[in-house]
Amino acid sequence: MQPPAVPDLAHTHARPVHWLATATAMAAVVAAAGLLQPGPATATTTTAGSGSTAPRPAPDAASADYPLECGGAPVKIAQRATGDLDGDANPETVAVVHCEAGSGTPPHAVYVLTHAKTGPDARVVATLVEPSEQKNVADLAVRDGAVTATLLGYSSPDVPSCCPDEQERVGWRWRGGAFVRAAQSDARGM
Repeated sequence: MQPPAVPDLAHTHARPVHWLATATAMAAVVAAAGLLQPGPATATTTTAGSGSTAPRPAPDAASADYPLECGGAPVKIAQRATGDLDGDANPETVAVVHCEAGSGTPPHAVYVLTHAKTGPDARVVATLVEPSEQKNVADLAVRDGAVTATLLGYSSPDVPSCCPDEQERVGWRWRGGAFVRAAQSDARGM
């Protein structure tokens, strides 16, 4: 008898002990993979490339509690503008509000709003124009971190409230922890 030309492959026959060892090794690999999973996913949005969370939307002017004395009349939001005023990448809202009067032209107030610490409501963080200044506001805008507006006023108490005869273009910018007002041009008559 001649020996076979190929080596003896008798040890390659699978026996139950081999199947049991293979199954045990595979179970160990699957269990280890389950333990080494990454942390749970979160629902935060990141700004592209920065790794920081996305800014919140601007506060809703209708949700703020304004410090106006309206004697029971409702508060009316005449204008609003949004933008990042303090450089924190979260927009603020600037609101022009007044007491809703049945007739006449009530004075305006200008407030800066940010989000309340809890909940969706907005809160007033700064007053740019007080109602006691007896001004009306036109052309409110927020650009490049600054608030701009045209203030309409009266040269004397004899000027009818329907028809302001003075205007001043002004702006406010956040500096040193407060809004600083600067005239854009000298006050002039209309």
